[in-house]
Amino acid sequence: MKPGNSTFSALGTTIFEVMSRLADQHKAINLGQGFPDGNGPPDIVEAAASYLTSGWNQYPPMPGLPALRQALAAHNARFYGLAVDWPTETLVTSGATEALAACLFGLLEPGDEVVLFQPLYDSYAPIIRRAGAIPRFVTMKAPGWTFTEADLEAAFSDKTKLVLINNPQNPAGKVWTLDELALLSRHVIRHDAMALCDEVYEHLVFDGRQHIPLMTLAGMRDRTLRIGSAGKTFSLTGWKVGYVTGPAPLLAPVIKAHQFLTFTTPPNLQHAVALGLNKDDAYFIGLADDMARRRDLLSAGLRAAGLVVLPCAGTYFLTVDLAASGIAMDDRAFCQHLTEKVGVAAIPISAFFEVDAPTHLVRFCFCKRDEVLEEAIRRLGTGIA
Repeated sequence: MKPGNSTFSALGTTIFEVMSRLADQHKAINLGQGFPDGNGPPDIVEAAASYLTSGWNQYPPMPGLPALRQALAAHNARFYGLAVDWPTETLVTSGATEALAACLFGLLEPGDEVVLFQPLYDSYAPIIRRAGAIPRFVTMKAPGWTFTEADLEAAFSDKTKLVLINNPQNPAGKVWTLDELALLSRHVIRHDAMALCDEVYEHLVFDGRQHIPLMTLAGMRDRTLRIGSAGKTFSLTGWKVGYVTGPAPLLAPVIKAHQFLTFTTPPNLQHAVALGLNKDDAYFIGLADDMARRRDLLSAGLRAAGLVVLPCAGTYFLTVDLAASGIAMDDRAFCQHLTEKVGVAAIPISAFFEVDAPTHLVRFCFCKRDEVLEEAIRRLGTGIA
């Protein structure tokens, strides 16, 4: 029998599934996979449950419920000063990963080149390759996860169609600066390219920093799509509700790709997310403050265990530098050892690289209940050797 698609057939099991299985096998605390272990805001959950009995449970409009798309436009204006025409410039998707796939399939042609920044989310490159496009990588360098103009010059070419960034960035915990975004925007405009911005952690930015969408920079409004996630903003990752905002000419082919991927998203969840996006500022401030507190709790515990922790400006994740901590094991061996012998699971950051992967960095997730983090800290404190 003839083989399946070569792009997907060549992929192994994701590192998240591998480490989660290992954690289950050894009854380890799983600080590897990035999802909160609570049940989300009760009022949003209740709104979704109530809509099942009192709302509409048949196909909603393919681009999303008007109430959610209107809330999304209002959200863009409220937080970023972006004027968005909700009927033509918004799309609701079944999670941010589906949004990414719809954008990449809708915009790319075979032979196009896409500039990516690694470490990166593991769905990016396979979907780009399946669309027939060619990824070109910019490697961000720890501990500051920086890049240079020379790095951009090496990655961009006359074939560059699209730039894909994740800001705030998983797994690095990096929040892009205005200077970095401005440097990138100059290259995007110079090469007449588009930008696709994975901004799912937009409300998980710490220590007084502000998230700056690339779309808000001069010259970028008409060439940028930005993706958000109710899963991250409301700690409801299992709902798989994402959304895309962008200019109508760019969004139109994305909507057509979306209609053949999932077509639509459960209406009760869309209804509840619309209510969530209209929450007052106290919710969004409290979300970031609470996550920063958990970051600090786990960071202190990791340091007390003798590990060197890199700065974290946003997201759910802390990075430990094994080499700086005096640990000779590589990241994959260390994560296996930590899971089997200490009872705490983490993720090797080399899994987030396509080329030139460092092997001395490990990611820990801190979006867990205090008691879970405290038990993980206790286990780490007994010794990691």
